[in-house]
Amino acid sequence: MAPTPLAELGRRARDAARVLALAGSAGKDAALGVAADLLEARSSDVLGRNAEDLAAAEAGGGQGAAQLDRLRLTQDRVRAMAEGLRQVATLRDPVGEIVEGWVRPNGLRVRRVRVPLGVVGVIYENRPNVTADAAGLCVKAGNAVMLRGSSSALRSNAAIVGCLRDGLVKVGLPEDAVVMVEDTSHETAVEFMRLDGFMDCLVPRGGHGLLESVRRHATVPCVIDGDGNCHVYVDAAADLDMALDIVVNAKTQRPGVCNAAESLLVHRTVAEAFLPRAAAALDGVELRGDAASRGIVAGMTPATDEDFATEFLGPVLSVAVVDDLDGAVAHIARFGSGHSEAIVTGDLGAAERFCREVDAAAVLVNTSTRFVDGAELGLGAEIGISTQKLHARGPMGLRDLTCVKYVVHGDGQVRS
Repeated sequence: MAPTPLAELGRRARDAARVLALAGSAGKDAALGVAADLLEARSSDVLGRNAEDLAAAEAGGGQGAAQLDRLRLTQDRVRAMAEGLRQVATLRDPVGEIVEGWVRPNGLRVRRVRVPLGVVGVIYENRPNVTADAAGLCVKAGNAVMLRGSSSALRSNAAIVGCLRDGLVKVGLPEDAVVMVEDTSHETAVEFMRLDGFMDCLVPRGGHGLLESVRRHATVPCVIDGDGNCHVYVDAAADLDMALDIVVNAKTQRPGVCNAAESLLVHRTVAEAFLPRAAAALDGVELRGDAASRGIVAGMTPATDEDFATEFLGPVLSVAVVDDLDGAVAHIARFGSGHSEAIVTGDLGAAERFCREVDAAAVLVNTSTRFVDGAELGLGAEIGISTQKLHARGPMGLRDLTCVKYVVHGDGQVRS
């Protein structure tokens, strides 16, 4: 029986992965540099394809402002993709790194060495920048990547993938180290999640529906890039001017992304001083509050438990007044998604307790949740932000796209 088109893509990616795993850093870095140059040189074509995607999405309806913002490319965003590839090229190559080593009493010399995962599959929605970020990281870590984006970004993704594949070819590496799945049907998505024998790891990036589909259908090992129901807690010892800047930035700088704040918690002793200022500064953001916060700021919509558990990805923020740090930690434990949680405080003890007791991929002290991002944390681009605990957690950079193998040297030892 002839292989399906998807299986053929998998075979080609697997073959390319074997070559790329042995490529030196210089060749991989050169490929990323050429791809970055091509992205900028072909920016008119990329933006033209993106304009077609946007027009189709707007004509079809059903996509909100946040979804359209994720889909939209600009000259600056194309330039940022190119710079992201160049930055990844400058990072230290993890392949071949000796994680640790030791000598056994019988003389065996044991090392744990970083090696590529092999073929990484990425299934994602609406975000053409993921195409460049994911491919750049995978190539640098010696992996082939299979990209399955959404139908709404098909033209944009194809233009970006063309630059990446041409960059590989120009330096003598296999173009199939980056392959794109053009069939965006649900049936092919499920088949993609079950591409055992070709794919070594699957990373989904998208909304709740996509993640549930992956949990239900995938047989390939997954790293879940989960919901971002992120909180900012303003403590009793907070500098309220600092807190205001952080809350506004975390909520409004780019509300449609997973590291934007979705809930504001305020210590009862500073709530009357802080909440009116926050409400005024968050002009255009709908506030949904508990009874205590509504008693301080008139006009808030009553918040339900569903509101406190929701990743809004838009101009909506849930608000609650808590009695103390224990109340904030308990609220986050109940409603948080394990993504990114921030405290604003001048109390070192409170900060240390928050960092110790809050269970999340990232905890932040006196800064915005928007910094939980691979580039902002010095990882280069990221392939996703994992909210699970195996094998990666938080922004996934180069090292998270490798695993280890044991290398054992002996002098003729045999086991008795």
